[in-house]
Amino acid sequence: MVQLSRICLRKFGNLVDNLRLYVRGGSGGMGLPRLGGQGGKGGDVWVVATKNLTLKRIKDKYPQKRFLGGGGANSSVRALKGEKGKDLEIFAPVGITVTADDGRILGDLNAEGDRVLVAKGGPGGSLYSAFEPSKGQAKHIRFDLKLIADLGLVGFPNAGKSSLLTALSNATPQIASYAFTTLKPEIGKLMYKDYKQISVADLPGLIEGAHVNKGMGHKFLKHVERTKQLLFVVDVSGFQLASKTPFRSAFEAVQLLTKELELYKEELVSKPALLVVNKMDLPDAEDKLQELKEQLQNPDEFSDLLPDDMIPTKYMTFRHVVPVSATTGFGIDNLKSCIRESLDEDDAMATKAIHQERLQALRQTSHEHL
Repeated sequence: MVQLSRICLRKFGNLVDNLRLYVRGGSGGMGLPRLGGQGGKGGDVWVVATKNLTLKRIKDKYPQKRFLGGGGANSSVRALKGEKGKDLEIFAPVGITVTADDGRILGDLNAEGDRVLVAKGGPGGSLYSAFEPSKGQAKHIRFDLKLIADLGLVGFPNAGKSSLLTALSNATPQIASYAFTTLKPEIGKLMYKDYKQISVADLPGLIEGAHVNKGMGHKFLKHVERTKQLLFVVDVSGFQLASKTPFRSAFEAVQLLTKELELYKEELVSKPALLVVNKMDLPDAEDKLQELKEQLQNPDEFSDLLPDDMIPTKYMTFRHVVPVSATTGFGIDNLKSCIRESLDEDDAMATKAIHQERLQALRQTSHEHL
């Protein structure tokens, strides 16, 4: 088994699957004691689901990641009841969970227009508060892209994805339905001896041109975003989709799949990925596997096999290349260990990153108090 890459991939290149923000409701306005005037309430902070937005775009647009509601107006002789502060709306992608820093779920954004109140504005000064206003709620919140599975199978039709999923999960894949998706991927569960479970989604087959929405293309690619890692599946002997389409070798299939992901959303190519070379029970499979491994180690040398518009800008780096036969069961146990190792590695990195983030926040807070 060749390991083409052992790079630290928790960074996911450009992919952002969670975001931490600071939100604060607006402060209330001052009351007016001599006339019994009430200050305006501070503005609230809302998260609103909107289409065609990514967490990366929010991160790039608001590098400070601070969102504050408007302050309430003070009570005055001209306006005894102060005007309410302006509410602030943070636009976020559909299909995220909004949580507080302690893990409490504040709400889900399953459809366009869904709203979650994340920080209330402070009440204005009134008779009950000796006309002193209150500050708005302040907290850190997180946006997490909802995952449909740990791994997403990526492959052209006839690569043997369904049979691979059945072989891996020893079960008929169950159909899962998600509130925020229209398509129903098949989800298989991998069980390990220590009771750890890993979910694998078999997404409907990708075809050349999926990024321009041929067939189910776009919906398929949308689901790929919602998995932690990718499991590319290719037929060791290559494939031909239809009599009118050209024959593609396993190497070409890998590059075409990469190109489809890249054209849809470039950062998907930065996801951690494993490559499964299926149908190893076929004649000459071993020779073809060796050829594929050589090509993958020096993809530039073999890129002339592809039309110019199908060469990816960045080649996919695979943590493991695993030969299997879904039909005979060859290599399935090895694949299960590689999947487990790859996911465990990322979990460890994620935990470390969260600890460092919290430590930094603590240092910042103590520094501010000094």
